[in-house]
Amino acid sequence: MVDSQSTPARQRPSIVSISSYLLFLFLALQVISLIITLSTFGQTRDALREAYAGSTTDGDQVADVFVVIGIGSSIVLLLLAVVLGVLALFNNQGRNAARITTWIVGGIMVCCVGGGLLSNAAGGFNAGGGNTGDGPSPEEIQRRLEEALPSWVSPVSNVLNVLSLITLITALVLLALPKANPFFRKQTAGWEPPTPGASYPGHPQAPGQPGYPQASGEPGYPSSGEPNYPPPPAGDRPDDTPPTDRPGSTPPSTS
Repeated sequence: MVDSQSTPARQRPSIVSISSYLLFLFLALQVISLIITLSTFGQTRDALREAYAGSTTDGDQVADVFVVIGIGSSIVLLLLAVVLGVLALFNNQGRNAARITTWIVGGIMVCCVGGGLLSNAAGGFNAGGGNTGDGPSPEEIQRRLEEALPSWVSPVSNVLNVLSLITLITALVLLALPKANPFFRKQTAGWEPPTPGASYPGHPQAPGQPGYPQASGEPGYPSSGEPNYPPPPAGDRPDDTPPTDRPGSTPPSTS
């Protein structure tokens, strides 16, 4: 038997390719979300400053904190999405470690995106401690944000978050399907039958180690030119009748 030097080519299942495309789509959605956040952070800051204008709370500080948190969270999500995009490339190569890492990072992203959707459904921006003292209520802050921001920002952001969550969950489920398991299983070198007529060398001899020498003067196997063994004696022949040409083979004459 001869081990093949090359690993047989594996055909990538369609579900693995679709999963990678979905991860790339998730990355694109996060890029769009970050662009929207960066394009509206000025209006968001102004709305928060106006909301805290009549209170003892420093409106500039509150506005800066909320803007930094919003932009920072968007950047973190984008970086994690980039990691998923890189993992998608390794998933296409059948790397099982990349698939496991995709599940881990993807699970974190599902929690983050899902938490953002729940936060928006609960009232969007929520000023921590805004209802204490003479600060504005969360409802007042949300109303001012809706007035300051374009009308399309909130619905577009919600749609992007929903699409991102569906896309990511679908990609993770596709990687977990049993049909994808053989592609990520470690491949071993296959066996190829010997080709008829091909000669394969035996075990190589250690370098520098001499072979077994033949004793000097010792004859080898007899060749065809050497004499054969002598014929057996006449008495050992099957026919014991003596030949007539030998003396004493006929009785003497009596005449």
